[in-house]
Amino acid sequence: MAWAVKQLTMWGIGAFFAYAVLMHSPLFKPQLPQTKPQAVVSGDTPIEDRTPLRPLGKAAPPTVYSLSLRARPDGYAYVKASVNGAEMVMAFDTGASSVSLTRADAIRAGVAGSLNYSLSFATANGRARGAPVMLREIRIGQLVIPDVHAVVMENMQVSLLGQTFLSRLRSYQMQDGVLTLTWQ
Repeated sequence: MAWAVKQLTMWGIGAFFAYAVLMHSPLFKPQLPQTKPQAVVSGDTPIEDRTPLRPLGKAAPPTVYSLSLRARPDGYAYVKASVNGAEMVMAFDTGASSVSLTRADAIRAGVAGSLNYSLSFATANGRARGAPVMLREIRIGQLVIPDVHAVVMENMQVSLLGQTFLSRLRSYQMQDGVLTLTWQ
């Protein structure tokens, strides 16, 4: 009886290893062609309505983009941005609660009409007043963030990209004088 149990155990272990090797070997896995999906072609379907075939299996992970900017000696990373279609230079300020525009940049972005400076802010230079506005979009290269809450600040020298912009990104990090933004 002991001999039979020993034989069954040995055969079971052998079968398990053979199964593991066969299942994890690339020689026994089906190989999918490494080509781009082709368009579905049917006789009466207009070309603009054709749907590309999708490969079987898992969905492709979302594309993640990143942008790295070196901070200047004043500690800010600057970028050319488009606000509501108007080009301007803005500084990233991770400590600012919102996007803040100078009066001149607000005029260029088309949001300076009938401003109500009803908000009060504590800044590095003391108390300041701001007028709330809604920006249609902020664009930096491929990065587009729609519907951004912002304020137009009195007596400000440069427009700032604060948390109402930064919090909409996948992540941001300032390390060793380099600000890295990531988004999908």
